[in-house]
Amino acid sequence: MTDDRWRLAEFRRILDNSKRAVIFTGAGISTESGIPDFRSPGGVWTKYTPIQYDDYISSEEARREAWQRNLDDAYISTLGALAKSNRGHRAIEKLVRDGKVSAVITQNTDGLHLKSGVPEENIIELHGNSTYASCLACGLRHELEPIAKAFLAEGKIMDCEACGGLLKAATISFGQPMPEAPMRRAQEETLACDLFLAIGSSLQVYPAAGFPQNAAKNGAALVILNREPTQLDSFADLVLNMEIGQTLGDTVEVN
Repeated sequence: MTDDRWRLAEFRRILDNSKRAVIFTGAGISTESGIPDFRSPGGVWTKYTPIQYDDYISSEEARREAWQRNLDDAYISTLGALAKSNRGHRAIEKLVRDGKVSAVITQNTDGLHLKSGVPEENIIELHGNSTYASCLACGLRHELEPIAKAFLAEGKIMDCEACGGLLKAATISFGQPMPEAPMRRAQEETLACDLFLAIGSSLQVYPAAGFPQNAAKNGAALVILNREPTQLDSFADLVLNMEIGQTLGDTVEVN
């Protein structure tokens, strides 16, 4: 048996033996949907300088620049609003539907897990979601269409329709505090699982990258599926440097 075949067989064995798995995804799972990761050629931060959260709060000019980007087709395409879920997403959806996976913790803001059919209650978005906006004061969700119409037609930056607070794309910006509720829930799921499957993440961005370590320290099996090595490979029970969609799709038997 070749090394790759052994690793795939071992992956199936670990997955079959798991009673409660958690999946953690990074940008690598969405590259097969045509979304470049943030720092690769064509990614968001190779084209745009990040707008700091404090600047967004204090400067109308920064807010105007942010909304100009949010409504620009080229920028939108890098965030995945126009993308479709791929085979990897569909395989994860099946694992959730079959009751094998209790939660999908994701660093991604593209909403593709929801598009694939994973119920919203099973998704924990650590870095927010780029497909809608929210009020920074009261948290009310706002759809992007009326915001876009007002901005493109009149150059107007809408405020919250409920409290008049600032609206912002519902993603976590540089310098913005991590959301407490998703982080707390992610930690709870991490400590409750017997298998932690990290997919498509370099596992370099903290505090999110601490979850795989916490799972392993708590006794869960740790499997890392990523095209490139990660700095946490030494913690893992199994490392798969393979294509994500094909590996998950073949293992779960999803096209």
